[in-house]
Amino acid sequence: MRTSDEIRETFLHYFEQHGHQRVKSSSLVPADDPTLLFTNAGMNQFKDVFLGAEKRDYRRAATSQKCMRVSGKHNDLETVGRTSRHHTFFEMLGNFSFGDYFKKEAIDFAWELCTEVYGLPADRLRATVFREDDEAWQLWRDRARVPEKWIYRLGEKDNFWQMGETGPCGPCSEIHYDMGESPEGHTDCNPECSCGRYLEIWNLVFMQFDRDASGTLTPLPRPSIDTGMGLERISCLLQGVRSNYDTDLFKPLIREAGRLLGVSYGAGEKSDVSLRILADHSRACAFLVNDGVVPANEGRGYVLRKILRRAVRHGKMLGREEPFLYALTELVCEQMSGAYPELEDSREYAARVVRHEEEKFSATLGYGLQLLEELFESAGEERVLAGRELFRLYDTYGFPLDLSREIAEERGFQLDEQGFYAEMEKQRERARASWKGAGKSVSPFYQELAAEVPAAEFTGYDRIEGVAGQVLLILRGEERLERLGEGERGEVVLDHTPFYAEAGGQVGDQGLIETGEAQVRVEDVFSPVAGLTLHRVRVLHGELKVSDRVRSTVFARERQRTARNHTATHLMHAALREVLGEHVKQAGSLVAPDRLRFDFTHYKPLTSTELRRIEEIVNQKIRENLELETRIEDLEEAVRGGAMALFGEKYAKRVRVVDVPGFSRELCGGTHVGRTGDIALFKIVSESSISAGVRRLEAITGADAFERLLESNELVQRLSEQLKSPAAQLPETVSRLAQEIKEKTRQLEQAQLKLARSAAGDARDEAREVQGIRVLARRVDNLDRSGLRSLADQLCNQLGTGVVVLGTADNGKVSLVAMVSADLSSRIPANQLIRQLAPLVKGGGGGKPDLAEAGGKDPEGLNRALEQTYTAVAEMAG
Repeated sequence: MRTSDEIRETFLHYFEQHGHQRVKSSSLVPADDPTLLFTNAGMNQFKDVFLGAEKRDYRRAATSQKCMRVSGKHNDLETVGRTSRHHTFFEMLGNFSFGDYFKKEAIDFAWELCTEVYGLPADRLRATVFREDDEAWQLWRDRARVPEKWIYRLGEKDNFWQMGETGPCGPCSEIHYDMGESPEGHTDCNPECSCGRYLEIWNLVFMQFDRDASGTLTPLPRPSIDTGMGLERISCLLQGVRSNYDTDLFKPLIREAGRLLGVSYGAGEKSDVSLRILADHSRACAFLVNDGVVPANEGRGYVLRKILRRAVRHGKMLGREEPFLYALTELVCEQMSGAYPELEDSREYAARVVRHEEEKFSATLGYGLQLLEELFESAGEERVLAGRELFRLYDTYGFPLDLSREIAEERGFQLDEQGFYAEMEKQRERARASWKGAGKSVSPFYQELAAEVPAAEFTGYDRIEGVAGQVLLILRGEERLERLGEGERGEVVLDHTPFYAEAGGQVGDQGLIETGEAQVRVEDVFSPVAGLTLHRVRVLHGELKVSDRVRSTVFARERQRTARNHTATHLMHAALREVLGEHVKQAGSLVAPDRLRFDFTHYKPLTSTELRRIEEIVNQKIRENLELETRIEDLEEAVRGGAMALFGEKYAKRVRVVDVPGFSRELCGGTHVGRTGDIALFKIVSESSISAGVRRLEAITGADAFERLLESNELVQRLSEQLKSPAAQLPETVSRLAQEIKEKTRQLEQAQLKLARSAAGDARDEAREVQGIRVLARRVDNLDRSGLRSLADQLCNQLGTGVVVLGTADNGKVSLVAMVSADLSSRIPANQLIRQLAPLVKGGGGGKPDLAEAGGKDPEGLNRALEQTYTAVAEMAG
């Protein structure tokens, strides 16, 4: 029997032999595509290539891509474990052509691999084509020799693919395996039937049209191929089993889950479903955490939390109360690290994250049961639990619908499941992540320019002053110009440039372009499409014309400051991994002349000790004055050598490696200092959270860092002089003074309360009789809300039974407190009383029936509010 590892490798090796570049799987988190929650297809990482916004040095590629389909229109979470084919995480094998080969070769490759390499019986394979695609139909018949009766023409729903409502699209053709008979006994249906007789194993997409807003299809000048075959499904066929869960991808996980829970697989359908869910969900958890996702209340973290909690709940249904899922995620890392070596680095981290969430969920589950009990109490005589409330229980608290159903049936209640699924569909519509954002594509204008104009030769690594060049193009937006006059702005394309175009987090350079007659300020440099560098300029004087010979000079001081910050970013990245762990991955960056910003995956705030240690390591490497080494290497060789790839970058076959010997090695096209000593000094200025599981550090270097240290030293000296304390003793001095202030404040508050109590006298003498109820409303100055509550409590005790309302005004703000004795709180609720009084001071408030508070911003209305208390109590009592 072939293992899944062998099946994956056979696929990739076959296409390598046929001229395809083997490309590593991209992350499950799309680095530069806000239209997707997760990577859900093999073509995601090539999207810009298909759109023409990116060029690569290969025209054929093959991948085994990590995928997640648990959101938007691809959401089968509730069916996972209940069918033999649905999964959250899966691997998509794919081959791609970027304007190279087309239908004939794609069909030839697919048929040869399926029948001759994998050895699937040809008489069990069926093909589907788009109903109007005669070419594909003929290719299956004439080249693959598939009988006409086994080639099915299907409609747009099944056999036409599109990237979005507009943009690249085309017919597709699917290969199905005929199981002979479905579980329902069907023997005379076709692949359009969902009975389970036909297993779709491979989808070949023929990307050949561009659809405009009116729906018109225009043939693409370079038709492309995008295919996808699920590893789990092809493994199921080649290993001769009926379910994906019986393959070697899942069986070890199911066995281990059964051992941990004391349940045997095959002992019963209910427990088998749970074990399959645990196997599937543990894979999703391990891979998501490895790619930097952590449990959260929104976005990707919310999906992970939902998957994780669903798995934990199935463990509890099988009697397991202690954490266990973390052990399964460790097994996933061990099992899959051959194909995905990075899993081994995050193995312990993933286990910690999952275990922590398991422990948290135990408390949440108990609260969910309490809320479910409240739904039972409010269900009424119909004994039906509202769908909206059930969905809130599921969505907010992770309480599974099947658990609600099980408990409801035991109690003799029914569920409004139609309402539940209606709410779920609303959420899917809100969170739908599909290709609607394909508008990210680069304007065809820039794509045409990139094809027309040779890429500018970049001299900026070695030479930034007086670089000779020629003006090839002048633009203003998408308008071509012949010249720019004094004071005018535009974009300029040069044949040689020392200016770095914004990329990899590093900002674009600034400087001057000069001719004999003109001086032009370069304000920014960017690259809208690979191979096209645009200089955003303003003419200071003279006139710049197409074909002018120019001299280009980068502002050296700003470039050097940026270079210091970029090299410091590499040092800090390595230090973070050393201090926090190998799970740290870059999640974004900014490298500018005045600062650096670095976002990275980590599950909790950094301590002061950790921050200090990171600074110590970076500054130690600066003092060592290490010489940086830069060289061009093959991508695979560089990665094998330990070079880290930066977030969001796209890499060619040959890459630039920036090496700080013995410490940091990264793929990077940015500009750097020659030696680490050129950085001079490194200082972290802030640490914060930007999203669940992602932290942000900001830092400064060189003169900026030195200036910050001088400012800090001056501040310490001033404080030392003012507090008459040696600098080394300032923390103790400040702590002592803060404690003294706290004690003096407490004494003052007690004195004010004592005076207020003395002035209040006997509440029974001052209270008015309203509808047989003692009511006291009075103004009390120089008390905060805490003092008001304390005084109201004393006065209420004096009354024995009654209502007390106190108010105070200070610095334009009003505070009101209402207290009602227990015997009257149902008749004169304090929270209702305070809501009537608060508008009179232009405020609002609330609370409980026995105690309520309000704030306002109209001190002039306080006396009226207090007097209104008696009228309000009379009305409520009446």
